[in-house]
Amino acid sequence: MKDYLPEDAQSTIAMGIMEQEFEGNVPTNRVMINDVTIQEALAFKENLEAIDGVSDVTWLDDAIDIKSPLEMADEEVVEAYYKDNKALFSFSIREGDEVAVTDNIYDLIGDDNAMAGESLNTATQQKMAGTESMYAAALLVPIIIIILVVSTTSWVEPVLFLTAIGVSVLINMGTNIFLGEVSFVTQSVAPILQLAVSLDYAIFLLHSFSDYRKKVADPQEAMQLAMGKSFSAIAASASTTFFGFIALSFMKFEIGSDLGINLVKGILLSFISVMVFLPVLTLLLYKWIDKTQHKPFVPEFKGVGKAVVKMRIPSLLLVLILVVPAFLAQSQTDFTYGIGEQPESTRAGSDIVKIKEQFGESTPMVLLVPKGDVAKEEELVQDLEETNHVTSVIAYVNTVSAVIPPEYLDPSITEQFYSEHYSRIILQTNTKTEGEVAFRLIEQIQKTAEQYYSDDVYLVGESVTLFDIKHTVEKDNKLVNMLTLITIAFVLFVTFKSISIPVVLIATIQSAVWINLSVPYFTDSSLVYVGYLLISIIQLAATVDYAILLTDAYKEYRQEMPALEAIKKTLDEKIFAIAISASILSSVGFILWMTSSNPIVGAIGLLLGRGALLAFVMVVFFLPAMLLVFDKWIRKTTWKAKFFKGK
Repeated sequence: MKDYLPEDAQSTIAMGIMEQEFEGNVPTNRVMINDVTIQEALAFKENLEAIDGVSDVTWLDDAIDIKSPLEMADEEVVEAYYKDNKALFSFSIREGDEVAVTDNIYDLIGDDNAMAGESLNTATQQKMAGTESMYAAALLVPIIIIILVVSTTSWVEPVLFLTAIGVSVLINMGTNIFLGEVSFVTQSVAPILQLAVSLDYAIFLLHSFSDYRKKVADPQEAMQLAMGKSFSAIAASASTTFFGFIALSFMKFEIGSDLGINLVKGILLSFISVMVFLPVLTLLLYKWIDKTQHKPFVPEFKGVGKAVVKMRIPSLLLVLILVVPAFLAQSQTDFTYGIGEQPESTRAGSDIVKIKEQFGESTPMVLLVPKGDVAKEEELVQDLEETNHVTSVIAYVNTVSAVIPPEYLDPSITEQFYSEHYSRIILQTNTKTEGEVAFRLIEQIQKTAEQYYSDDVYLVGESVTLFDIKHTVEKDNKLVNMLTLITIAFVLFVTFKSISIPVVLIATIQSAVWINLSVPYFTDSSLVYVGYLLISIIQLAATVDYAILLTDAYKEYRQEMPALEAIKKTLDEKIFAIAISASILSSVGFILWMTSSNPIVGAIGLLLGRGALLAFVMVVFFLPAMLLVFDKWIRKTTWKAKFFKGK
């Protein structure tokens, strides 16, 4: 995740300096070996250091002189590394080789010992990203086929839908080669999300083609009319999603732009596929559509509009009661910012539990300070050792000696502590990798070091990265949400040529977003912030199509009949189409949630699944009530509305 931080983030700058100045990295991984003596632990340390890709192996002998009796040493320091004949080693793994190196370490430690850490989490996610995407697709495609079969009157039409969008998904995934690399979040989410969001375009076109086939004998003419009729609806639907995803590209935390660019490409390719490839494919196979007709599986939804209209006042009141606490609650949720820990059902997850049970929480950090003033460095180390939550400090001045000049010693001894310009101090802390306590400790260590060295101090480590991610994404949230609202409002303004309709539509979908994002607060559960940020854009961009579909039909019927009759007729005719779209998007979300071990992907999935259902309920119950209440205002603020004026 640190790869997606902006170049000016403090931890990115610090990491760059450390990579230039020192060969090693931050020891963010741990191995616990059971039933070992001090000598056996030292022998294991050598074996661990011998693995290609492992560096900065740190143990008790780096913190104290183990030639002296352990009883003479600081008990807290000793128990951070050696306790009940169990030894805990910290080390770093070469970036880019996480999978191979962690596999080699597992071979070394066997099944009886345990490993945990940032690199192991990365390796696990890399292994799971591809297989979980395939698993999700294997579950999702049959569900989508069933939904499409239910929604059509031909056995072949669902195949055409999936072929047209499937081709665009494959092309989109192929064009990622020009980007060089994509994140595992994008790999897991983008293809499935593209399929779910853009299936509507194919459904719009083929339903329109089916209607014109009943009026026109020539299939080519029917397709031309269908393309003309459905183009504006498909273009409006694609545009809101397109601009919503473009807003993601403005995130400074670049995982947003990584996902945003992929989805923008995907929407554009899906639009082209539906308007170019699908008409050709349909005209080649329309005879098969005719031959494979079947009776509708779902009866017409007559009378639904009448029932919904009767509930318009309770619907309005209920949403107005919920929306304010939902808005306040969604910003007060307990957020997490990293990938998080693996489930206990996995080897990585169970190993974390074993290590924590024995040694508690342990989060390493590296502090870089200017080299040269030994006395100042010694004072700083003493202050750090007395800092609450710091369990051990490893520096030249307290591990080797402050009185021995480094140049008198072999470089193999000093190079882990000193570079040309900086002194490196390794801290072990007993906090989690993130949270209020961990982030407050980072600020405290930074402040303590700055008292001695002003601003020329740098902190590196997983918790420092998460601290920077927190501040970056919180700033992104305001910018991206504002851009999304402005661009979608503009598309709606152009589509409906109205000032009021965009306000009504965005109020409907944004209320659904707030209610969705407030659920973790009321259920007292934490939420991955990146998932929160992405879904607040994705849900708005993807589900506003439901509101467009209903409002477009209402506006057309409103020219022929009074508002009450127009909304009843609209609901009777469009509720099924909206339900199909919502069920597909909701299925995608819940399947991502069920199949992914990645907390970010899982959070996006759960929020998307729940959000699609909430958007459907809001569009079916709340939006009609809003359209009726503001009917006069809509007529006055819509260009050439031509609303029916009779009774």
